[in-house]
Amino acid sequence: MIRVSVHYPSKAGAKFDHAYYAQKHMALVRQRLGGLGLIRAEIDKGLAGGAPGSSAPFLSIGYFYFNTLQDFQKAMKAHGTEVMGDLPNFTNVTPEVQISEVVG
Repeated sequence: MIRVSVHYPSKAGAKFDHAYYAQKHMALVRQRLGGLGLIRAEIDKGLAGGAPGSSAPFLSIGYFYFNTLQDFQKAMKAHGTEVMGDLPNFTNVTPEVQISEVVG
């Protein structure tokens, strides 16, 4: 199984609409990618960093699970433009993406 992690860094001037992301963007993702291999999706909302009193390094992190890398690539080939095109509706931050194999 693979996990696609989409990190939205916290930075000066960053805007992020958590309600839109959770309710509308994730619904779009599930609708478009659900039939193309998306197993589940989760969201983290950044609260704090590791040191006491520090800010969270990320505003939000989205996690998307697929059985294989090929499933993810196929889903994004079909609907990636639409999914990524929705980003300006909830953020002005360029996300950092990591694709990982879930090993434990």
